[in-house]
This record gives sequence, C-alpha cells and structure tokens, in this order.
Amino acid sequence: MNEGTGTPLLRPGETCWQIARADRVAVIVDAADYFATVRTAMQNARHSVLLIGWDFDTRIKLDRPDRASKAPNKLGKLLSWVVRQRPDLRVYVLRWDLATIQTLGRGTTPLFILDWMTDKRIRFRLDGAHPAGSAHHQKIVVIDDTLAFCGGIDMTGDRWDTREHLDDNPDRVRPTTRRRYDPWHDVSTAVDGEVARALGDLARERWKRATGEDIAPPPPMDSAWPDGLEPSFRNVDVAVSRTAPEHEERKGIHEIEALYLAAIAAAKRTIYIESQYFASRKIAEAIAARLGEADGPEIVVINPETANGWLEEGVMGSSRARLLDLVEKADRHGRFRIYTPVTAGRKPIYVHAKVMVVDDRLLKVGSSNLNNRSLGFDTECDLTIEARPGASDEADLRRSITALRNDLLAEHLAWRSMSWTRRSRAGTAR
Repeated sequence: MNEGTGTPLLRPGETCWQIARADRVAVIVDAADYFATVRTAMQNARHSVLLIGWDFDTRIKLDRPDRASKAPNKLGKLLSWVVRQRPDLRVYVLRWDLATIQTLGRGTTPLFILDWMTDKRIRFRLDGAHPAGSAHHQKIVVIDDTLAFCGGIDMTGDRWDTREHLDDNPDRVRPTTRRRYDPWHDVSTAVDGEVARALGDLARERWKRATGEDIAPPPPMDSAWPDGLEPSFRNVDVAVSRTAPEHEERKGIHEIEALYLAAIAAAKRTIYIESQYFASRKIAEAIAARLGEADGPEIVVINPETANGWLEEGVMGSSRARLLDLVEKADRHGRFRIYTPVTAGRKPIYVHAKVMVVDDRLLKVGSSNLNNRSLGFDTECDLTIEARPGASDEADLRRSITALRNDLLAEHLAWRSMSWTRRSRAGTAR
C-alpha cells in the first residue's frame, strides 16, 4: 500500500534518527570539488576536526596547486599544519579497523599513520566496535560542530575525479605509484546549523564506543562554511538516518532501510537512484511491487558496470543478476531502466555515489548502498531533505530537488554544457 501524500516520509524513530535545521546544504558532486572544499574548510577550524571513515590515506592530494594558500595540499600534512596554526585545535581520526586488509590491493599501508603520532593533538584510532565481518562505512567530517560533511566519498586513494570524467586525466593517479585508475563518480554533502551539531554528536558517540574516551563538544562559534561553496538549499530541515548492527548492548538500527521502503512506496511518478550495488532483495521486491502497478512510477538506477574487485563482483554481480531478473519480470509496463555511465571514449565510469531522488519530493545522499550490508550489517549515515506537503517551503524545495536530479542526469549524459531544460525540450539524447 502506498503511503499517503500527506504523510511525512521522515519520521524520527522510524525512518530517521532525528530531524535538525540546516542553515545551508550543499550537494557536492565528485571528489575533486569535495576534497578541495574540505581542504578550505579545515583551514577555518578553531576547536576540533572529527574524521569518521571507512578508510583514509594521508598521502592523497586534495586540490590542484594553489599559490594563494599556504596550506599543504596532502591530507596528512594539512592536518599537521592546521594544528600548528591553532593552539586550541584537536583532530580526531577514526577508521574502520579492517580497512587496511580491504585496501591492500591498492598498495595503501597503515605506516603513514606514524607521521601523526608525534603530535598529541592529532588522535588516530582504529574502530573495532562491530560484529565479526561488519564494516564501519560512514563517511563524516565535522568541523567545530558548525560544519559537517556526510555522503559517499572516502578521503582515500582512487576517489579523486572531476565531473567531466575525462578518459585520460593526468591528475587521476595514485598518490605514490602515480598509477592511473579509472573514472570515478561520487556524491557528498556539506551542512551547517543544527544538523552539523547532530553529526558531531554521532561522531563523538562513535569515538566513545571505539575508545571509551569522551570528546568534549566545542563551545558555540561562527560557522566554518568555506567561502565560495554555493548552497543548494537554505534554512531547511535535514533528517539523519542510520544503519548499525546489533552489537554487545546496542540494539540494531535500521532507519535507512525503513526510509528506502517508505520512499519507494510513496513515489508517484519517478524514482532515481545512484548506487554502487543493486543487491538487496527487500529493495528489489519493493521496486518490483511498484512496477506491477498500472500507474506506478518510472524507476531509473545508475550502477557501475561491475563491482570494484573480483571478490565483490563475484558476490554482488551474481546478486544483481538475480534481482534484476526479478525486477524485469515484474516490469510489465516497461518503466524500469538500469544504466552504467561511460566517458566520451566509452570507458565505464565507476559509480560509488549513494543517491535517491523520489519525484520532486525527497532527496537522500549518504553512505548506504542498495545491498544487505548497508541496510542491516554495517554502520551507515544518510542525510535526507523532504518537501513536506503543505509546508511553506514546499514549492521551493521541489524545484531545488528536481534541479539536483537533473544536474546528475546531465552529467551522465554529457549535457552539462547546455541547460537540461533546453536539451530535454529538444528531445536530444546520446
């Protein structure tokens, strides 16, 4: 049964943890812009920087050379530099404890962490507070509780790329070997206001569970929002949704799964999804149910051509094939499509983004994929904006949500140099 149009999809305790106000929200597409923005924002830090991630590599370059800034361009050197500039600043880095094993194929190593051990104001810990086989997959940066980043982008190697996704970009190389890697598509967000403080609370709670240590929240201070970052939304409510497995005294949290299912059930016209995987039977069955309706929504899924690595492809690839067969059999009205973006030279672009747009009503960006791990076994964090029916800002939010979805589509179709509206009216396609 579809959710009523007047029923909010964002419900604390069910589809989200909490809803908090953001003064500004920026959706940041691809890691070239994301890394550069984080680099600028860290230079504004006064009290604390909290980095929570699946993996970090201090050797990555965050931006092209910038003569106007004295700040170092590599992540590790930047963190050491900002601490030296701010005597009251503390930096906390929390990484999943098994990420080292997962990244051995890329040549990364934990030895670079030793560079940080010499500064007592930079704290690095491995987070093993999870069940066997589980992963800490959240990707969060919090600066002074006034600015936070949350999405799908890890601050590690093999992530940097521009929105053009050029076939041969000389800057798209690994930090030490200079070996090139394939084009990579990803999405994150920047938020300030109350929701940044909420993400600070989440990060401090993760640190406490991992280390047993408390981190004091910062006092009120001005926003660290970087100059030049244009907001996609202003003065908007943002929901924080989580996944966490049952572990020791903590009960399992399944807010993200509940939100996916509620949003799919509520869709009227369109569902647009970008995900690294299509491997959740529960989500596939929910999509199949909507496709069976005579007047259900059109559904587009953007996926990579293959999973990243032979082991993931062996597991996730076979799951995708089975679930696509289930969905396609239900698609009696021809409303489901799954696509892989490619470069101008037809090279596949790896899709690592985790985005969902439902009609012009809901936008969700985070760390969760469409797979069983993200919906119940790993730790995840997503941010969602909803244009609530009848709210004073409903019309403005609907326009902004539609514009963001169209901007993503335009990137994949190589239409970013011409307005989407003009192109779509002309009926052109590649």
